[in-house]
Amino acid sequence: MVTANRTRLAMVMAGCLCTAFGLASVTSFARAKLSGPQNEHSIAAPALEIPQTRPEDSLTPEERADIFMARKSYADAIDYYARALRGSGSSNPVVWNKLGIAYQFQLDYRAARKAYKRAIKAQQSYAEAWNNLGTTYFLQNKFGASLKYYIHAIALSPSSASFHMNLGASYTRMKKFNEAVDQYRQALLLDPNVLTEHSPTAASVAAHGGDVEFYFYLAKVFASLGRVDDSLRYLRHAFEDGFKDFKRLDEDPDFAKLSNSPAYLDLRKNPPLAIPE
Repeated sequence: MVTANRTRLAMVMAGCLCTAFGLASVTSFARAKLSGPQNEHSIAAPALEIPQTRPEDSLTPEERADIFMARKSYADAIDYYARALRGSGSSNPVVWNKLGIAYQFQLDYRAARKAYKRAIKAQQSYAEAWNNLGTTYFLQNKFGASLKYYIHAIALSPSSASFHMNLGASYTRMKKFNEAVDQYRQALLLDPNVLTEHSPTAASVAAHGGDVEFYFYLAKVFASLGRVDDSLRYLRHAFEDGFKDFKRLDEDPDFAKLSNSPAYLDLRKNPPLAIPE
């Protein structure tokens, strides 16, 4: 089976994922769009407060760190978040979470996990830190380990579409497809735009790639919800990654709902060629 050779960097979602989607999808810091080694997994990121008019010598260490994050100077951000934590007595869960994200952008997952765990120790109900802890395992292909953190994050924040996307991505990688479909559908019911063409999560998936099964099941979920254009977009990605099982399409009750769609019939008749790796 051929896999499309899209731009692949090490991290998500997380995607999201993160955000596989997601991970879980990649989210942007408020006021500062960050790009980095991500996939479909989503990182749950707090807002960065970027001072606009204050003199530089009046900025707090956390504010300086936020500026370095916006500039993608992650080593400097880590330094200043550490200074902020020394100043606050190491009890600020938001700063610990930011520190974990900075480490994660540097692909130092071990250090990121330590920071996320410190955030959780400071605030057990901090759903974002639980989710982000899960992404560190997902991005090292430890999908089973990621599950408990995503499930706990969802228990704390059940209305987060990106958390459901991340959990669905882990289930997909573990070939637990029924569970994955349930999570993707729940994410779309919570946020119908979580995977629309110009959403951060969809952009992350397009940039860093999923796999045939991931795209197939996303197409299936959209078909089940009657969203033809979105279903065909992900089905097209599946064809580009080498999907050839037309019998599987014919026997799937969700894709049967598209049988009267001229666009679907045309895609079936003229699928795009698989893109070689």
